[in-house]
Amino acid sequence: MKGWHVKNSRIIVGILLLVLAEGLLGCLRAHGQMEIEAKKRFNLDAAPLDIASSLEGTKIFVLVEGKVLVYSVSDDRLTDAVPVDRDLDRLTLTPRGNLLVLSSSSGKRIELVSLRTIVKIDVSRLPFKGPENAPVTIAVFSDYQ
Repeated sequence: MKGWHVKNSRIIVGILLLVLAEGLLGCLRAHGQMEIEAKKRFNLDAAPLDIASSLEGTKIFVLVEGKVLVYSVSDDRLTDAVPVDRDLDRLTLTPRGNLLVLSSSSGKRIELVSLRTIVKIDVSRLPFKGPENAPVTIAVFSDYQ
């Protein structure tokens, strides 16, 4: 009889601990409201078929029939329009942000489009060696420490 009492006591203590833990954890749950605010609006000339965003959220890619529109969120403007086949109907951006993956459900195929950012550096007032219209310009920033 003594073993039965010890066994039941352990079960009762275990149940009480579970109830107590649930009560404590239940108090920790936050019930808040979500605040939603529209930040920007881009008006399109065509219906969007699919949308993707760069990982850092600076660019938005919108697939419309026959092209991919690239919007700069910070500049609040369309920065590029990339022509694509008209039957492409899905779009995704790879995690590194260097490839657009487009697919055609009717054509049963995917296409990969490589993305590269080209930055122009104004070197017009910098000293240079060689012909001014050389096909390659190397800029050396030697005054930085």
